Amino acid sequence: MDKVLIRELKVETVIGIYEWEKKIHQTLLIDLDMAWDNKPAAASDDYQYALCYETVSNKLTALITEKPIELIETVAEMVAQYVMDEFNVLWVKVAVMKPGAIPTAKSVGVVIERGHI
Repeated sequence: MDKVLIRELKVETVIGIYEWEKKIHQTLLIDLDMAWDNKPAAASDDYQYALCYETVSNKLTALITEKPIELIETVAEMVAQYVMDEFNVLWVKVAVMKPGAIPTAKSVGVVIERGHI
């Protein structure tokens, strides 16, 4: 299975359950593994057959920053569903990390996998 990867997509957004969190921007780091057949793009060296990681990154940033969200679990589900629907990806693994959420941990997060190959 071929994959297209995005690592540590940095998104500044309003995220959290506490009232003080709803008044500030915090950083989320998003990792994506997306099933994609890279053979047509590689064989032709033609962009039209590639999954554009720049387009995916820009659209996901817009999606996540559109409105305040309370849970990183919600972000993960939104991202997975959007990638599958918008880009016709059959399987995706999404990790959403929230650095600094716990003072004694470098980061906390969730990982989900959706779809199948």
